[in-house]
Amino acid sequence: MARTFRRQRPASPIADLNLTNLIDLGFTLLIIFMIATPLIQQEQTIPVNLPTEGKRGQQKAPSETRFQPIVIDHNGQYYFGQRRVTYKELEVLVAGLGAQKDPPVIRIRADQSLQYQQVIRLMNLLMANNLPKITFDTQAE
Repeated sequence: MARTFRRQRPASPIADLNLTNLIDLGFTLLIIFMIATPLIQQEQTIPVNLPTEGKRGQQKAPSETRFQPIVIDHNGQYYFGQRRVTYKELEVLVAGLGAQKDPPVIRIRADQSLQYQQVIRLMNLLMANNLPKITFDTQAE
């Protein structure tokens, strides 16, 4: 008499959840956030004492909006992103931004102790180069 030594396989589906893929996804997201967070904070490294405003609800910008920060510190020195530039160099850089098909929104980060005329001078430069979308960074009280 012939005998078979195979096990009977159940016909039901396997209902176990494989956690290995979820753990891998969690670690991948953790690494992405660990890399992205310092890059976000780099803009804050230029010491500027921003003007204060009252607390109120803020409008969120659309996620596809590009921003270009221009900083004026308490000594009146200009920074284009993280790079310190003269006013003449800033004129050339702003002209390049104005020539783009879809120019970015300009974020002005000006020290609160500045003369108002320096901010107006920067705004005139932006308007002359067809960059009307401007935001001012402030700090909450």
